[in-house]
Amino acid sequence: MESNHEQCVAVIGGGPAGLMAAEVMAAAGVRVAVYDAMPSVGRKFLLAGRGGMNITHAEPYEQFMARYGSRAGVLRPMLDAFTPDDLRGWVHGLGIDTFVGTSGRVFPTEMKAAPMLRAWLHRLRESGVHFHQRHRWLGLTGDGALRIAAPDGEHIVRPAATVLALGGASWARLGSDGAWQTLLAQHGVEVAPLVPANCGFDARWSEHFSAKYAGQPLTTVAIGARKGQLVITASGVEGSLIYAVSAGIRDRIAAEGRATIELDLLPDWPLERLQQELSHPRGSRSMSSFLQSRVNIKGVKIGLLHEVLDKEAFHDPLRVAATLKALPVILHAPRPIDEAISSAGGVRFEALQGTMLKALPGTFVAGEMLDWEAPTGGYLLTACFASGLAAGRDVLRYLVNPAHAA
Repeated sequence: MESNHEQCVAVIGGGPAGLMAAEVMAAAGVRVAVYDAMPSVGRKFLLAGRGGMNITHAEPYEQFMARYGSRAGVLRPMLDAFTPDDLRGWVHGLGIDTFVGTSGRVFPTEMKAAPMLRAWLHRLRESGVHFHQRHRWLGLTGDGALRIAAPDGEHIVRPAATVLALGGASWARLGSDGAWQTLLAQHGVEVAPLVPANCGFDARWSEHFSAKYAGQPLTTVAIGARKGQLVITASGVEGSLIYAVSAGIRDRIAAEGRATIELDLLPDWPLERLQQELSHPRGSRSMSSFLQSRVNIKGVKIGLLHEVLDKEAFHDPLRVAATLKALPVILHAPRPIDEAISSAGGVRFEALQGTMLKALPGTFVAGEMLDWEAPTGGYLLTACFASGLAAGRDVLRYLVNPAHAA
């Protein structure tokens, strides 16, 4: 079945990047059709907001930009054009109020993603955007048309331009399975391998420790100068603190086969004070009881000490004090990419002119398909929105003058 939409732009993927591109183009009077493989759009967006929809961050802009690491330079034009303040204003335009939390993270007042998505989809439909659910992109025909698998069979679609916003490769059950990597590579598009980001790691705990403490939180701990929380899993560690430093750990494991982090289990205690407290006579008390009474170390933190100290060292107050401030945990592998919050890698920026693929003129890319990564805290979502806006604007320029798209 063939559809000829010479004046229509196809958006493949109904996440934040694809929907933002659709909005920009529809606002300019362009006919837009959004294709999504799932029964409804925005599924990953909704799941990400289940525990509180963190849309962006309110820290100073230069500090915000630094969160994108080595990709800050190439992302900067997109984010300058759609800053965190612009994103908040856009959310307000949907009739959704926002507030800044104590950590600087920005949330909708209701803390949920669903009201925002409902309001946005209503506005998009009112502007003429057409949605096609259960329509999966299969790649391109020999002459560059889109192959779309639909419930009633395969469709061949010939849009005036295409925006690809298919996500990375985390949470495949929600639609972002990374299958597009092979499809684009077949056309000479350079793609950096997708790897897990904002992910947990395997630590090879002892069976005793894993059975006793899996699922237990480690509150108020630190890695270097960064404080936060971790969760012990049956295989290793996960949680916001490890996600914040996951890129460096992942890359070190790739280069060296493993990485060692040092956990500060008492970040608010200087080592000297800790040594003084633990130098008091223990008497007949067990070391575990002594640690709990003097410095409130108990439960999973005691378990961690037993994981890294032998019996003699565990009864040496100075060794224990030093270990509480720098407890080594050897990490052997990131968890599988499908368990990760996001992925790194993707279409290399060198393969693009603006957001258009050099190898496929008229095809644009946005969101997590691009080769960048960022920690959680609103940074991922902000860059997805910003890249979608950039792609939409690039398409508009392309439609006016294909030779000068970006």
